[in-house]
Amino acid sequence: MLSRLVYSLEGFMTDEPRSHWGWGHASGFGTPDTRKALGTMVGTMLGLQTTEPREPTPPNEIDLDQGGVALPSELTELLSDDRELRLRRTFGRSFPDLYRGFHGHFPHPPDLVARPTEPAHLEELYRWAASERLALIPFGGGTSVVQGVTPGDLPDYQGLVTVDLQGLSYVEDLDEVDRVARIGAGTTGPDLEAALSPRGLTLRHYPQSFQFSTLGGWLATRAGGHFATNYTRIDDLTTTVTMVTPAGTLSTPQLPSTGAGIDPRSLILGSEGALGCITEAVMRLRPRHTFRSSVTVHFPDLPTATEACRHIAQAHLFPSNCRLLDAREALFNGVVSSPAHVLLLGFEGTTPVTEPLLEAALKIAIDAGGTPASDPAHRHRDAQGDSDRPEEAGRWRQAFFEAPYLQGRLLSVGILADTFETALPWSRFPRFHKDLKGRLLALMKARCGGGHLTLRFTHVYPDGPAPYYTFICAPPPEQTLEVWRAIKEESMATIADHGATVTHHHAVGRRHRPGLARERSSTFFSALKALKAELDPHHILNPGVLLP
Repeated sequence: MLSRLVYSLEGFMTDEPRSHWGWGHASGFGTPDTRKALGTMVGTMLGLQTTEPREPTPPNEIDLDQGGVALPSELTELLSDDRELRLRRTFGRSFPDLYRGFHGHFPHPPDLVARPTEPAHLEELYRWAASERLALIPFGGGTSVVQGVTPGDLPDYQGLVTVDLQGLSYVEDLDEVDRVARIGAGTTGPDLEAALSPRGLTLRHYPQSFQFSTLGGWLATRAGGHFATNYTRIDDLTTTVTMVTPAGTLSTPQLPSTGAGIDPRSLILGSEGALGCITEAVMRLRPRHTFRSSVTVHFPDLPTATEACRHIAQAHLFPSNCRLLDAREALFNGVVSSPAHVLLLGFEGTTPVTEPLLEAALKIAIDAGGTPASDPAHRHRDAQGDSDRPEEAGRWRQAFFEAPYLQGRLLSVGILADTFETALPWSRFPRFHKDLKGRLLALMKARCGGGHLTLRFTHVYPDGPAPYYTFICAPPPEQTLEVWRAIKEESMATIADHGATVTHHHAVGRRHRPGLARERSSTFFSALKALKAELDPHHILNPGVLLP
């Protein structure tokens, strides 16, 4: 494995070059020797046949289409046809994106890239795109794992323009009385926290993509974040949001709460760039926590561990961390050295109230059949780093942020590894999990000779968990994408069969749109089509997302 990544705020703030095809920084891919060692370790641990490490196609050897849209003279300061910029705005970071990027296949790159720095630029861009019949793809940090920014072929359009929104980056009007701030949609997670930290405040929203994703992307996809309970979604932290559409600007009032009809935020949050470009939001902040209490608990079997999570969620103790790792997930990520289902429990806040809450949650876990694997730890300090975490929790945090890098390294040695997630009621989870595991393991056995499926709970609610699955197999090299599609389709079919959601926090994109159609009624889609026609009458924004 690569040397340990540093996840302090300072560690996130770096100018290190980004990979042109894979996750994050280019250095995160590792050397051939480190990847060969990884392949040997994975092959031994999981019984999979790996290959010698391969190298990605260098950017200068990629045959990138020249693009057929001319730069309009009146928009030369807004638009660019730079080859490198276009290449880096072709894909998100879904597995097919990684696979094609690794092999140097960049179909359908944008003809041009727009880089607005103010809302008026978007209005100009919309008028021009409509007149030229061009598709516009809003682009934040480019971290979508569901092909939300990967358009594919667009035969009904004359060209494609990616709209890079990272120029809308600022943190302004920080109000310490109301504990809110106005934040530009292009602001990345590290930049946002760097601006708030000197005032002792934080948004405290840490998705796995935190280092590279933007506030606008979190809002557009209704991202899940740091909190395993209570404040689980970016929605919970949003008071006002503004979106510029081709028909005009939508903005919600800054109020602590309102019962005035349908919440207009629901027209913006989760719109995935299909209705307009989010430009800014007023976000609710909180003091940086100074107290943390945490413990890890082991369980002998998954049903017992699941019941413990349910009882904790239904006790309304609201732990910030309540993540269950099944035995294989814990082993594979180096959290434990011998098989055990692991529950990571944690509370944080600005007062010592975290200690009795942890004791109450720990008692529930023990009564359900768990065994504490660490002494309860109570810390009074600013706990941005890992030093005050139980050892197993610290190892999990490390593995959590490194996992996207691991996917690219495994790809280079012939291993297919990817994830999907869902949410469903507690009462339906046991049967769903058994059915899903049986179907996917049988599929990987038939197509690859074997494979593995691991589970964790990322978030828990009083009425159900959000299970998150990782599948790992070694398909024949020429069938890698075909096998990936088969696994994804089987997982979505199983999810639909059990009435679970097609996505809890990965968004819809183009990958999950068929599942969304099963989850929503035809009446809902009729209303959504009418909304699309009203706000984007020329259908220029992110075609293929949410709607055909």
